[in-house]
Amino acid sequence: MAETKLASVGSLKKGSYVVLEGAACVVTNTQTSRPGKHGHAKTRVEAVGIIDDRKRQVVMPGHDNVEVPIIEKKTAQVLTVQEDTANVMDSSTYETFDMKIPKELQGEVNAGVTILYWEILNDRIMKQIKNE
Repeated sequence: MAETKLASVGSLKKGSYVVLEGAACVVTNTQTSRPGKHGHAKTRVEAVGIIDDRKRQVVMPGHDNVEVPIIEKKTAQVLTVQEDTANVMDSSTYETFDMKIPKELQGEVNAGVTILYWEILNDRIMKQIKNE
């Protein structure tokens, strides 16, 4: 299964997802400069890493293609919680794995609750608690 697809740099908007420096990122800003008669438009893309929150910038021709991560949204049940890590079981494959609990969900994630998580480029991120 492909983890990324190609998209034109010129089609990226604020809020789009993109792969920069091998990390999945959310686009925070794009600027396109229109050059003279025979030049090519350049697009400057600013993005923040989904996993590591690092800011990244890249400038490339507007007609170039860039990788866009394919995000799989899945559900899992929390089995146990230890400090800021939860051991969860995927609802469809029954695979169990550990997952870091994001700051905004700490204290709300307990054993037995169902969570929604994203799988992006072999990384898993807990996004929200699913209400039954």
